[in-house]
Amino acid sequence: MSALCPVCNLTLPLAQIESHVNTHFDDDEINPQIASDHHLALQLASSSDPSSSSSSNLDGSLGSHNDVASLVRSQTKSPFYSVGNGGLIGLLKTCLESELKSKIKSKPLECSTSLLSGFVDHFHSSKEDKGWGCGWRNIQMQCSHLLSHREEAKRVLFCGSNFVPDIPSLQRWLELAWNSGFDVSGALHFNNQIYGSKRWIGTTECAALLRSFGLRARVVDFAPKKSLPMYLSVPGSAVAPKTKSYGPMDRYVIRKCDSGKEKTVDSHGSDLSKISKGAVLMDWVWNYFSDNRLNVSSGVHMTGKAPLYFQHEGHSRTIVGIQRRLQGTTFTPQYNLLILDPGDFTKGIEKALVEKRGWEGYLKRGAHTLTCPEYQMLYVDNGIADGEELEQLKTIDSHFVQF
Repeated sequence: MSALCPVCNLTLPLAQIESHVNTHFDDDEINPQIASDHHLALQLASSSDPSSSSSSNLDGSLGSHNDVASLVRSQTKSPFYSVGNGGLIGLLKTCLESELKSKIKSKPLECSTSLLSGFVDHFHSSKEDKGWGCGWRNIQMQCSHLLSHREEAKRVLFCGSNFVPDIPSLQRWLELAWNSGFDVSGALHFNNQIYGSKRWIGTTECAALLRSFGLRARVVDFAPKKSLPMYLSVPGSAVAPKTKSYGPMDRYVIRKCDSGKEKTVDSHGSDLSKISKGAVLMDWVWNYFSDNRLNVSSGVHMTGKAPLYFQHEGHSRTIVGIQRRLQGTTFTPQYNLLILDPGDFTKGIEKALVEKRGWEGYLKRGAHTLTCPEYQMLYVDNGIADGEELEQLKTIDSHFVQF
């Protein structure tokens, strides 16, 4: 297997590409690892036509190799308010543990379990992106976790820069993803241009950007069964008409669902047709953070799972965990999503958590708050894709969960 050098376009065996690219930057101030991105070599090798000299097309190459090298050098680290004491997740863990101790005294029959992702930096909207930048801010939160918890992601994200870029830099990375064939339908919707614009983005744009680095970003849709044909998009066919939307819900995805099942049950054995949509979504999130384990001991647990990009009409947020309370003699589960909202100022969240007063209003959301007709989520599986798997990731598909 061979690969193209992103700097000089020289074709070399894949085993030699990393050391070769490093030689271009031996005298530069930037870290050579930034330009020697292992995934870039894999992507070029798996998706470029070796007989073609073109370096910018829609058939698989990562756009113009000169553009990649230029962006690696010019991308800017996004400013954010840094929280000490283990970050907001560490402070949230402390508050949940204090809450649990007080509940044990006041309600001994109540069993409470909280599952949290690992470290996440909170990126709040600024005055420059207020009203349109929530999608980008949630991408930044997702990337902050991946960079701090997954070595393989750290090596490939933004060509090994080891920082979360600002919104303009992310916009340019998304354009490069489109130019290499990721999410063709979505790219057409934006006319292949997003840099410098204030247009809303959503889950599929996040998926396209992350997948272009080989990350296994997965999309999940939650909606009534009747909604399925309205948003179906099939490669090579016309995209179904978009319904009027007041926020960045994504339509350009391939829906996957098990149409052969007449009835779906949750992890507690309940018929989902008789459960509210909020409960269906909560049950899915619980299964995600618990790895589908039924018996999780009470307490506050760090799972190491990546946070969830959480999308609905008009806004997107980041789910960093879930709390389950089993109450009464029947132990009926009641859930709270644990959410970081880019619309909230980081300093305000920190203050509430440190003082252990009012933090629930920032971070907890019960099932009764889930009133939108449909939702989308994105999570990132472990590992880095290459070859045929990477090629398949160019089509943004989703798993459909029926309300």
